[in-house]
Amino acid sequence: MKILGRVTFFLLLGGIFAQSSRNAKVSGKSAKRGGGGGGAQAGDAGQSTPSADASQGSSRSSGRSADSRQDSAAGSRATGQQTDEMRLQLLRSAQVTCNDGSAAGFYLKEFRGSRRWLLFLEGGWCCYSKETCDSRYQNIPRLMSSSGWPQTKRGTGILSSQAEENPHWHNANLVETSETLDWDFFFLFLNCPCKLPNSNEYSFMGSLIIREVIKDLIPKGIKQAKVVMLAGTSAGATGVLLNIERVASQLEQLGTEAQVRGLVDSGWFLESKQQRSPDCPATVSCTPEDAIKIGLRMWNGVVPERCQQLYKRGEEWQCFFGHRLYSTLTSPLFIVQWLFDEEQLRVENIYMGGQSLSEEQWQYIQNLGLEIKNSLTDVTAVFAPSCLSHKVITKSNWMNFQVKGTSLPRALHCWDRSLEAIRNNRTPSKGCPFHLVDTCQWPQCNPTCPALVDQATQQELTLLQMLVAMGLDPQRLGLDPEGERDSLVSMANNGG
Repeated sequence: MKILGRVTFFLLLGGIFAQSSRNAKVSGKSAKRGGGGGGAQAGDAGQSTPSADASQGSSRSSGRSADSRQDSAAGSRATGQQTDEMRLQLLRSAQVTCNDGSAAGFYLKEFRGSRRWLLFLEGGWCCYSKETCDSRYQNIPRLMSSSGWPQTKRGTGILSSQAEENPHWHNANLVETSETLDWDFFFLFLNCPCKLPNSNEYSFMGSLIIREVIKDLIPKGIKQAKVVMLAGTSAGATGVLLNIERVASQLEQLGTEAQVRGLVDSGWFLESKQQRSPDCPATVSCTPEDAIKIGLRMWNGVVPERCQQLYKRGEEWQCFFGHRLYSTLTSPLFIVQWLFDEEQLRVENIYMGGQSLSEEQWQYIQNLGLEIKNSLTDVTAVFAPSCLSHKVITKSNWMNFQVKGTSLPRALHCWDRSLEAIRNNRTPSKGCPFHLVDTCQWPQCNPTCPALVDQATQQELTLLQMLVAMGLDPQRLGLDPEGERDSLVSMANNGG
């Protein structure tokens, strides 16, 4: 019997946009980089299987065969029980590994009878040089090995199986690829290095892992899927932008009629305003643009072909930014983006609630909201609250946030209905919005924003209280406490 369903899919990635590549580690020096533009073209067309060395390394690390790994998973499926937990599935292919050469895998929860699949790429910073990769491997080993992954995970937000928390996707087949738990710098993303045992090399296999995960889902019924949504948060969201066309192509080649869609949460970044550090790339002081340029050579990185054609060789790094990549993609995309994204602020060394704030930095914060808002003008489906935060779709309270009186789950449902109507040659219904961008200008001017928290005291503060605590005079900045309260009341009454 064919098992159909929606699957939230946590891929344990070795690098979402990277080709299979290895970069020799040179003691005391930065690793040599090579294979930029040509490798990207080849990778976009499709990736070859890594060499036998990679296979042997991962086999040694995992210590068990693919068959034995799958036997235990099959036993749990045979019980036919529906639970809220996603179970760890290790890839059948031992040649595609992650991190330290241990087996790559994903978490899976099947909902039998459903033809909707949710494939989720978890976010997480990563490295772009020998020094940063070595540091990551030494200091955060859980991000570079599957050996410590738990056998089960429970999803929240759009990954939840509870209808009251996840009204429209709770009964999907869920597949999660878990690249990292957290990340510190947005530009260190998507290329989770695979350090092969007994080797002085790193490998970058993220796109290969995504391909192999989809292969492993064929017996689960993904070929019969009606909708496949590739979703991600933070770095994983950028991974959605970089990989969605490749996923759509793979599924088309499998003969599926599924519509592939993308959900991009907090991965719509803008270029940094910082000047290039003279210490780059020897330290983590590189700007995002420089880190991507350096990383692309090390990763032998892949960018979508249509975007690559817009830029001359050496400028492919621009395709890592959603506002440059978006117009070249053909798959439907829904962009979720806080207008005052905290990770974008971190790139500029701005930490709300954690340090003093200059008037120049406050001005940058205000301008950031306008710049992100302007960059979203031509995006068809978008949810952009005027808040200071980062990531939303996996928060258990994600239903609380609204723009113009519409919650994010509702906006996603409206988008879903519109796509289905167009697919079936019907006119989309009116009064169900999914282009929602806050019109108010200030951070936290949306009354449904997540609360700001003082990092020292862990107390919740209003924006004005936060600015005072960080050494600014609200009146000097032209902020009126009474006016702010009146504005919030008006917004609440008029739906944002």
